[in-house]
Amino acid sequence: MGQMSERMSKVDTAWLRMDTEANLMMIVGVWSIRPGIQLDALRERVAQRLLQYPRFRQRVVEDALLGAQWVVDEDFDIARHVVAEAPLPLRGQSRDEVLRQRVGELCSQPLDPAHPLWQFQLIEDMGDGTSALIARIHHCIADGIALIAVMLSITDGGKAPPRRAAGPEEAQETDWLLDAFLRPISNMTVKAIGMTGKGVAKGMDLALSGGTPMDSSLEMARMGYQAVSDVAAFALMPDDSPTRLKGKPGLGKTVAWDDNLALAEVKAVGKALGASINDVLLACAAGAIGRYLAARGEDPAGKEIRAMVPVNLRPLEHAWQLGNRFGLVPLVLPIGIANPVERLFAVRARMSELKGSFQPVMAFGLLSVAGLLIKPVQHAMLNIFARKATAVMTNVPGPAEALKFCGSTVEKVMFWVPQSGDIGMGVSILTYAGRVQFGLITDTGLCPDPEAIVANFAPEFEKLLLLSMMLPWGSEGV
Repeated sequence: MGQMSERMSKVDTAWLRMDTEANLMMIVGVWSIRPGIQLDALRERVAQRLLQYPRFRQRVVEDALLGAQWVVDEDFDIARHVVAEAPLPLRGQSRDEVLRQRVGELCSQPLDPAHPLWQFQLIEDMGDGTSALIARIHHCIADGIALIAVMLSITDGGKAPPRRAAGPEEAQETDWLLDAFLRPISNMTVKAIGMTGKGVAKGMDLALSGGTPMDSSLEMARMGYQAVSDVAAFALMPDDSPTRLKGKPGLGKTVAWDDNLALAEVKAVGKALGASINDVLLACAAGAIGRYLAARGEDPAGKEIRAMVPVNLRPLEHAWQLGNRFGLVPLVLPIGIANPVERLFAVRARMSELKGSFQPVMAFGLLSVAGLLIKPVQHAMLNIFARKATAVMTNVPGPAEALKFCGSTVEKVMFWVPQSGDIGMGVSILTYAGRVQFGLITDTGLCPDPEAIVANFAPEFEKLLLLSMMLPWGSEGV
């Protein structure tokens, strides 16, 4: 391939092909910036910083034999990717309500495949002295950890990405699908789950290295069969509890968020109860969902739902390289436990069970192979996740101090994760500038009012906080 094109990695190709009408594979985020900024300043900053990542100047070209390629967009126009949004009409609604509505609309609008798969929309004046910057970036460009690195690099004082070494990228990095998924499966995981898998790695080596076309339908079907066989332990997990939050998603999305929790208080509760920050936040999310169902006449007692939780699988110092390098673990959320401390300990136990698990690479490999198959087979495999899970949930640690951008302060950072297959809910937790940002995206048919779930998040934490304050703080170990 010439200098103007670059083959897309197999994993990133998978995420490219996972788009459906109901679930677009876009990561969507919003920055609230005070004082507000102007469009010209935003375009200048993007041109200076973001475009130092070559990926943001490249469009995707798909080929039946070669798969997907990154190709420089000769018709690139920054005005197409950094655009002004008209001021949002309030019409008796709050600013947050109209912003939520607009973000929900954008979550359902596909990016233009003829150009690089990203777009920034700027609302210069929200009417309260702030601007709102809405970013949409296709998952095939990068995962959430990588996009945090991108976010930091375009802020005031941000560091530019390192220069790539000369030479083809494929010669610099090992095949991620092979190294992270197939070798561990064939060498260790197969034995651990009591299956026979001799020759799998050898066969996959031949399929992935050299002569065999990676995107041949026949070869992909064979690889898919082997992958499904090797991750049968995952596929045989029982489905999670049926609730009104599970079902066939439609075309509409709606979002909500909350940032009322102070990170210092979450840390204090975790320390008092012998749990991690992550345990506390996940327990609050489970309680908020259970409380929502109960308020709508659905008894959550004894019910559990499963959330697919991304797990970073690369060194953080390599995040600037973009692409997708994460696995997934199926975390059971005990929404039916009413006692907040009992629920927290249940979450902590579930998280402990996942430590050292091979499930991240197993699930990652299954998704990756599924994304490379023909659409009907791909959707059938992805719906394994939909049957096993109700939501995708991610927890990302952000900067401890508020960022500066174009001379202004980024007061809030919110983002929403895409959902694959027929999963209809995405839960996003981000710590930023001493606050916890809790975001939710749902299918409008399954959950038209995610703000009602979000409203339960802080009260569930208040229960834990109150109980923590009642502990005998003078005793040993507290």
